[in-house]
Amino acid sequence: MKKKRVVDVVEELLTPYVKTLEMEIVDVEFVKEGPYRYLRITIDKETPVTLDDCQLVSQYLNSKLDSIDPIEEQYFLEVTSPGVERILKKDKEYEKFVGRKVLLKLFQPYEGQKAITGTLVGLIDDHIVIDSEHMGRVDLPKSKVSVTKLVADFEQEG
Repeated sequence: MKKKRVVDVVEELLTPYVKTLEMEIVDVEFVKEGPYRYLRITIDKETPVTLDDCQLVSQYLNSKLDSIDPIEEQYFLEVTSPGVERILKKDKEYEKFVGRKVLLKLFQPYEGQKAITGTLVGLIDDHIVIDSEHMGRVDLPKSKVSVTKLVADFEQEG
């Protein structure tokens, strides 16, 4: 079965269930790392995701996948939270985290930098805009940024 298809099947199976738990699916990956395959589901909710949340989703998904058996090869199932320093993948996450400190990792250097930290202003016309303490306002096309991730700022959050 193709990688894309596995992801689609899992999202279709899981979306209604996680909504009943007032959670959302942040990401679904079916990847090969070394000799192993991983089906990795990232979930989130308003309050912190607990180990019990991950276990509930894992057990539910395991039973559903066992019954329809859409994956022919062996794999490891991982259900996880995005964590404190989560990677922003979906456009709506850029809206949700406006005002938070982020790290942009770039494909090519911008003004000599391949990584820029600043406060997220938002995603505007498919450009990631941040206020950097050292560089001022930075406005980069999303296509030039390899990773955008939150930076834990314990002073701000505490």
